[in-house]
Amino acid sequence: MKGFNSRVAAITGAGSGIGRALATRLARSGADLALSDIDPDGLAETLGRCEGLGVKVSSSHVDVADREAMYCWADQVVAEHGKVNLIFNNAGVALGATIESMSYEDFEWLMGINFWGVVYGTKAFLPHLKASGEGHIVNMSSVFGLISVPAQSAYNAAKFAVRGFTDALRIELEMTPCGVSSTTIHPGGIKTAIVRNARFDESTASLAGDIDKAQKRFNMIALTTPEKAARQILAAVAKNRRRALIGPDAKVIDMLGRLPAGLYQRVLATGAGRLL
Repeated sequence: MKGFNSRVAAITGAGSGIGRALATRLARSGADLALSDIDPDGLAETLGRCEGLGVKVSSSHVDVADREAMYCWADQVVAEHGKVNLIFNNAGVALGATIESMSYEDFEWLMGINFWGVVYGTKAFLPHLKASGEGHIVNMSSVFGLISVPAQSAYNAAKFAVRGFTDALRIELEMTPCGVSSTTIHPGGIKTAIVRNARFDESTASLAGDIDKAQKRFNMIALTTPEKAARQILAAVAKNRRRALIGPDAKVIDMLGRLPAGLYQRVLATGAGRLL
C-alpha cells in the first residue's frame, strides 16, 4: 500500500495522542476514517479536526477489551464505508506496579486493552481487509516490547505479546498471499497523556502521589511528538516494514536490548531504584 488516498482506515484510541495524529494525517492524505475511543470528548475533538478535510469520517464509542463490541464495530465500519483497508490497533493504557503488589484486576485491565484489544482488532478486521483486496494491520507494541523494565511487568507482558503475535501474523500472511500485510510498531517516548491516564499502586506511590509531576517528567524525556510518530508509522506502512522503531530513543533502546541481559538490567535496576 504505497498511498492512502481513497482507502478506509479504522483507528482505535483515536481520541488523543498517536491515534489523533494518525487520523489527521490520514485524512490529509485522502483516506476516509472510522474512529473509535472510550473517551467521548476526545473522540469528538478528533472528529471535528478531521471532518473539514474533505473525507468521510465516522466515529464510535468502542471498548477494545470487549470482543463483541470490536466485531460489531468492524462490521459497522464496512457497512458505513463500503470497505476497510487499514486497522490501527493503537489504544493502550499504562500501569505502574511491582509484580508482588499488582492486583489481578489491574493486570487484567491492562491486558484486556493492550493485548486482547489488539487480538480482537486483528481478528475482527482481517476478513474485511482480505475482502477489500488490499489491506494492512498496524499493531502497537512499544520499546517495552524490546526490553523489560521494573514496575512495568504488565505493560511488558502485553507489548512483548503484541510483538510475537504480529510477527507470527506477518509470516502467516506471507505464506498465503492475500493482499494483506502487517507491521509491528515500537514507539519510544511519545508526548502523550499516557502517564496521566495510568494506574499506579502503593509500590509506585512516589509516582502516583503527584501525577502532574510524573507527567511533566515524562514529557521532558519523551523525544517525539504524536505528529512525528504518525508520520513515521505511515511511512513504515507504505514501505511494508515488518517492524518500525519510532523516535531516536527507540533505536537506542533496541540496541540496548541486544546487549547481555545482565548488563542492561543492572543499569535499569539502579535507575528505577531512585524513582520508586
